[in-house]
Amino acid sequence: MLLFNGVQRTISRSTAIEDLRRALIALTDDSTSVCEVVGRLGVFCGGHRRLSDEELEETYDWLVERQKPENREQLEDLANRWQLSQQSVTETDLACDVQTEDRHTCLGWDEFTNEELEKHYQTLKKEVVRIE
Repeated sequence: MLLFNGVQRTISRSTAIEDLRRALIALTDDSTSVCEVVGRLGVFCGGHRRLSDEELEETYDWLVERQKPENREQLEDLANRWQLSQQSVTETDLACDVQTEDRHTCLGWDEFTNEELEKHYQTLKKEVVRIE
């Protein structure tokens, strides 16, 4: 693959993830998890928006039981806040980092093949790379 300037570049998976992490962190804040951002932008896994209503309720069944959200919007807000709290507890910057270890709501970074990461890299970093 070629960069836009015509120079070929191959990077490791860990380097790609670190670069993507920095790009995603720049899009989040203390009240917005990466799940909400990627859902809104329609990139990566699609966040909570990729799930049907039933799948979202199953994924966060304990939140549904305890908080009894009245609609999907309220459940997505609860899920967003839960992801942020998990980041705080584990002292990580992104839900993707938490879920790579925890695997409660998704597989985190492990959910993506190198080829998928290459596409996301191009989308977020505006650079074509090969990941090995």
